[in-house]
Amino acid sequence: MPLRLTAHGGHRDMYSQMLEGEAGSRMADLVEERNRAQRYLDAATVILLALDKDGRVTLVNRFACGILGWTEEELLGRNWIDTCLPARIRDEFRKKLDDLLGGDLAIVENNILTRSGEERLIEWRNTVLRDDAGLATGTFSSGTDITEQRKLEAKLRQTSKMDAIGQLASGVAHDFNNLLTVILGFGEILNADLTIIDQNRSDLTEIMNAAHRAERLTKQLLAFSRQQVLNTAPLDVNGLITEMTGMLQRLIGAQVEITLTLAPKLSPALADRGQLEQVVMNLVVNARDAMPGGGKVTIETADVELDSASSQFQDVAIVEGHYVMLAVTDTGSGMSKETQRHLFEPFFTTKDAGKGTGLGLSTTYGIVKQSKGYISVDSEPARGTTFKVYLPQSNHDVLMQASNAAVTAHIKGASETVLLVEDEAPVRMLAKRILERAGYHVLEAANGGDAEKLFALHVEEVDLVVTDVVMPGCGGPELFGRLQVRAPALRVLYMSGYTEQSAAHKAGIDRGLPFVQKPFTAAEFVRHVREALDR
Repeated sequence: MPLRLTAHGGHRDMYSQMLEGEAGSRMADLVEERNRAQRYLDAATVILLALDKDGRVTLVNRFACGILGWTEEELLGRNWIDTCLPARIRDEFRKKLDDLLGGDLAIVENNILTRSGEERLIEWRNTVLRDDAGLATGTFSSGTDITEQRKLEAKLRQTSKMDAIGQLASGVAHDFNNLLTVILGFGEILNADLTIIDQNRSDLTEIMNAAHRAERLTKQLLAFSRQQVLNTAPLDVNGLITEMTGMLQRLIGAQVEITLTLAPKLSPALADRGQLEQVVMNLVVNARDAMPGGGKVTIETADVELDSASSQFQDVAIVEGHYVMLAVTDTGSGMSKETQRHLFEPFFTTKDAGKGTGLGLSTTYGIVKQSKGYISVDSEPARGTTFKVYLPQSNHDVLMQASNAAVTAHIKGASETVLLVEDEAPVRMLAKRILERAGYHVLEAANGGDAEKLFALHVEEVDLVVTDVVMPGCGGPELFGRLQVRAPALRVLYMSGYTEQSAAHKAGIDRGLPFVQKPFTAAEFVRHVREALDR
């Protein structure tokens, strides 16, 4: 009896359907399990990436796609090296992939390339994927974007380096200024001696000129290290630039044209006149050096308002408010982004050996920062450069300077008693000699302890204390505070080759108390003494 294939076929169809149902169920479970795993991967806030042995993407999570700018569908199956790595490191990474598969590189760093062309630095932690036989089939990696972290670390290293150089520079400047005070002071006294023969006077002039050049260099070091004392006051920036134009034109030569674009009714800036003159001169000379064949320098001023969104200061915390902007623009060779990154570092220069110290722009940066201002640069190769300096606006009008004639009139007939406190013996000797020649009676002390004992014997006689700011044991501010307890009306004149910021604040120098910077001339020293007595 033949088989009833129809019936038998019916049984087979039922069996097949049962198997297919089970397989479909298992497949659905696998799909759901895969989707669930993908949801877990997508919830992670790190880059998750799997590659096969050839570098093709076999898994990527949503966080990675967000950084890369590609969708999961676009990346799956693509070659990771050709798609997401900068061209310059692709060959190196192909070799490195073998090391990854061998398990030799558990943690590595490399740049990736986003769809928009931006590079990000990623730190990867890698695991080798293996089949049942233990053979490597690919890699699974978790990555952390450390781009901003590395930028902050680089900035911190740069800041630390600049601070260290600044401390060294301020210490060197302090010692040099004490030496230069003696050289220039006694040189000035000798130069006033009418009995010196012409040849000796000529030699003395060369010594004085060299000392003045050294003085300018130490001022640059102090400005860079931000250890100088700024005599800030409301300043007419337009007036300063107008007065400097003739001198600047002579300095940079006839083949460079200077153009002024000064804002009418410009607000006064809160700045140190002498230091701002140095800033303008540095920027204009820098512009000239960028135009060896001649060109044009434009100096511009304006009132501006800065806020935290100011695009030119994305890496700097801005104190929001009103500022006076001073811009110097040249038509010169411009500079690359790499050069701009090092522009304000001390001793960095693009000039040939012997043609620049590399201190001009670092000095400018130091002055601007110590003035609580900001400086930015905008430049491209062959398209010129613009430096913009932003100084805080002053809430007060510009003060009129006392005339030299009035100051000189007060100097005549000096007869007061001055307590001179200076730990450097040659400087103390010079200062005493200058004061006595001007008619003052001088009591001298080498340190704070001796000064206190001397003052106790002459408390009714002393009209003014002239003291160094930083001395071993007891500094000038601390000494003056002790003396004022016994004589509240006592006046003071501080002097220093440099000033630590804490000492300056404690002394009240930053609030306008009398101060004379070393090295000083005899006339300058006597003038400051007279002004301190007349306050």
